[in-house]
Amino acid sequence: MDLQDKVAIITGSGGGIGRGIAVKFGALGAKVVVADLKFEGAKETVSLVEKAGGKGLALGTDITDRAQVQEMVKTAIGTFGKLDILVNNAGWDIMEPFIKNSPELWDKVIAINLKGPIFCTRAVLDHMMERKYGKIVNIGSDAGRVGSSGEAVYSACKGGIIAFTKTIAREMARYQINVNCVCPGPTETPLLAEMVKGEIGAKIVEAMKKAVPFRRLAKPEDISGAVAFLASDEASFITGQTLSVSGGLTMS
Repeated sequence: MDLQDKVAIITGSGGGIGRGIAVKFGALGAKVVVADLKFEGAKETVSLVEKAGGKGLALGTDITDRAQVQEMVKTAIGTFGKLDILVNNAGWDIMEPFIKNSPELWDKVIAINLKGPIFCTRAVLDHMMERKYGKIVNIGSDAGRVGSSGEAVYSACKGGIIAFTKTIAREMARYQINVNCVCPGPTETPLLAEMVKGEIGAKIVEAMKKAVPFRRLAKPEDISGAVAFLASDEASFITGQTLSVSGGLTMS
């Protein structure tokens, strides 16, 4: 695979899966815009991208704020002269039974996991349509394919991302823009560690491992290869597809 001189925005890449994707892109020669609400984390990722051989730009961006998203895209194009790839990776959740959720939690989960990617996608499309080139990879979740106890609204958002991916792929095919979705299974990230704290959390993690045929959780680098492939020209005839990277947890 080759991403030499491709320019990519990766949201939520200040850590976790997003950081793994950013470093992979850097190793493949990309110029990576590391966009994250946590600016210090974004700067750390940029240093890793550059050590891997790429170029990086850290931006502190809240994807739930459409004005900030538009500024992120404007800055990326202004800095590197173009934009080839968008990876909608940023996400957030807490694990809690639906009947205990508050409406405020629903709003936050929907804003980050559904509206944010919609804002980001709309912000890049005019540029990609004009160039008749673009790759969009949405990070969904197997929670959006089969559900996940304790993550009702998150699962709804990720199911929405899968449907959104297919629809934008259909609408953008005439402009030679590829739109695909990667759905990770349970992955070792700071967010997962935050969600499953304590003795009960440890039991949940062990149950997750037992449910995966490979008997382990994914690591960020397990996800990054699939994203890099779909963002590359080797996947130029693939669009509207959803790929689970879950160690066999879901098979379809």
